[in-house]
Amino acid sequence: MKAITEHRLCFVRTLRCALFAGAGLTLANAASAQVLPPPVVPTMPSTTPMVQPIPAPLPLPALTAAQESELARLLARDAVAQGLKDREPLLGALTGPALVQAALDHAHAVRAGRLDTADFQKDWAMRPQSYDPLPSFRDAVAKDRLAAWVASLPPPYAGYDTLVTGLARYRKIAANGGWPTVAAGSELRPGGRGPQVAALRKRLALEDPELSASGDTFDTALLDAVRRAQRRYGLNPAGQVGAQTIASLNVPVGERIKQIKANMERWRWLPTELEKNRIQVNIAAAVLTVFDGDQPVTSMKAVTGRPGDETPMLTSTIHSIVLNPPWNVPSSIAEKELWPKERANPGYLKRNGFRVIETEGGGRRLQQASERSALGRFKFDFDNPFAVYLHDTPAQSGFANFDRLASHGCVRLEKPEDLARLLLRTTPEWPAEQIDATLASGKTVRAKVADPVKVYLLYWTAFATPNGTMSFREDPYKWDGVLANKIAARAEASQLAAR
Repeated sequence: MKAITEHRLCFVRTLRCALFAGAGLTLANAASAQVLPPPVVPTMPSTTPMVQPIPAPLPLPALTAAQESELARLLARDAVAQGLKDREPLLGALTGPALVQAALDHAHAVRAGRLDTADFQKDWAMRPQSYDPLPSFRDAVAKDRLAAWVASLPPPYAGYDTLVTGLARYRKIAANGGWPTVAAGSELRPGGRGPQVAALRKRLALEDPELSASGDTFDTALLDAVRRAQRRYGLNPAGQVGAQTIASLNVPVGERIKQIKANMERWRWLPTELEKNRIQVNIAAAVLTVFDGDQPVTSMKAVTGRPGDETPMLTSTIHSIVLNPPWNVPSSIAEKELWPKERANPGYLKRNGFRVIETEGGGRRLQQASERSALGRFKFDFDNPFAVYLHDTPAQSGFANFDRLASHGCVRLEKPEDLARLLLRTTPEWPAEQIDATLASGKTVRAKVADPVKVYLLYWTAFATPNGTMSFREDPYKWDGVLANKIAARAEASQLAAR
């Protein structure tokens, strides 16, 4: 009885902390959206007390012996399947409130992730929704539906499910000894033959079921498999087995497993229901996709932030599109790049269409005219604390590169006009003729979008197709490793607190 009482006191303290953390998160989100609520004007005297009592927490359910055995087995198996553990934890010794708490902790980790609000970096501007697993757990115990409850916990997205499948597959590869290292050599070319080719075939076949692992000839089937691998790794699919291809093939399977788990964690930060019409940018892969439900409507290449000028992870809403936008140069870019060019080559700014604008206090800022603007002809605005946006660019050559992390943090688009026309198609004031006429005039005009569209800037370094084929990208910002370290530190802190 004493243990139960102590457990309930601990749960009350945990619930209160969660409530306060949720309140802080709500305020932070409101501030970042830059939307102030209207003043509250009461129409009649309020009789409600100013301070409301904190409701008593729900009591923990009591489990039967059969339920305890089933729950321990379900949790151990699911901890591995969801990437929380690499081997099944020993939960058989847990009973009563301790096992219930283990179930609640597991549920929160699978649905909302394992980080505390304080663990998020500033440019990880996404937070999982608040989640209390106790009500649904009590209902599952009462109805004896524990297996269905555990199955309902993961994020309800096809993208997450494919990672679960991929994790199991790559763990099986690891359990069978991983894959061999591929060495560079003259044999690795179409028509080549020998042990180096045989090693390449075996390596590729472990990830590519379309390729036979036997043989030592670099034939057409092997060439096609090399190209498929290069696409999976975001490389130029030319079929040449060069240094980049070999380096990607030689990343240990254990590192690929870590990548998958890091991306599963980031999926848990998304809301439990994504908007039907939305835009998603994969920062690491530098690709923008427009979705209608789970179906991609259109996709295009992007240029995202280079390391040191990272594009932040965030969620916002595109509310307007600026046609013929001037570029108000951020002071950091002006100081680091443009003013030094002017000093080294006087007249540089004028020749490139920049205006020097005097500011209060004797300062100066730069603006590039719309006809020469680095933003091109379209700028897609959405509220965020980082002053980043999607935009056009006159530098179209950058989209031919396979490594497209080259911006100062904003997202450049390969086909911005297609996106603008798509977003304005339901805005009566902006038919195609009006868009054309405004662009031709050269005037800067802001077009309000009748149906604002949700935009997600996400960092996916591992993702899979519906058929289970895994794709990987390098971790350009090293955020996978940072995330893994934060999860480990949080777990260690929790263990210390429990002692």
